[in-house]
Amino acid sequence: MARGCLCCVKYMMFLFNLLFWLSGCGLLGVGIWLSVSQGSFATFSPSFPSLSAANLVITLGSIVMVTGFLGCMGAIKENKCLLLSFFIVLLIILLAELILLILFFLYTDKVSDNAKRDLKEGLQLYNTENNIGLRNAWNIIQSEWQCCGVTGHTDWHDALPDKTVPDRCCQEHYSECGRNTSNVFWSRGCYEKVVDWLDDNKHLLGTIAMCVLVIQLLGMAFSMTLYQQIHRAGKKYDA
Repeated sequence: MARGCLCCVKYMMFLFNLLFWLSGCGLLGVGIWLSVSQGSFATFSPSFPSLSAANLVITLGSIVMVTGFLGCMGAIKENKCLLLSFFIVLLIILLAELILLILFFLYTDKVSDNAKRDLKEGLQLYNTENNIGLRNAWNIIQSEWQCCGVTGHTDWHDALPDKTVPDRCCQEHYSECGRNTSNVFWSRGCYEKVVDWLDDNKHLLGTIAMCVLVIQLLGMAFSMTLYQQIHRAGKKYDA
């Protein structure tokens, strides 16, 4: 009976972490592709130049890959050392998420003000070399979300020459329309649009966050259950 439970938990955990590892491989591949093809893709902040979409995806993919690998090998090899490492990694990630969430809610206004200021400074990078990814990101955001700049179209006046704006700020888009000051530009800033979108989708985002939390807790529970089963069965393992 105990051996049957051990096998059940073992293969459930192996399959769970195999999917986790494959997801990490996919994220890592996407991150490398973004880094190679788009340069400093979506590096909106000059204060944190390494905080680009490509680097974030690569980091996330690496963490997921390592975590999935520990879980897979720990389960299939019935190795207590790997299972304990898997549990500790998940626990550290969970605690880091909780700390960041608490800090965010405690300093929401300060975070918002600093983000706006940093994004405005980041507009200076729009026409610089090796920032095609940044230009593409701003163009897509302004076109799809029908917004302009961080808080308004005047944000671009300090970033672009002759107080022009990107063409994607024009309500009637055509080439060089941003140089014509008589054109009508999107009046709302993109920061406000993003905040509104987050507010409108808070229930969906909350559901996703809860699913991630449940997956992490299940992973920790499976690893500890398997660890205890192996320990009780008196399994030998190499340190």
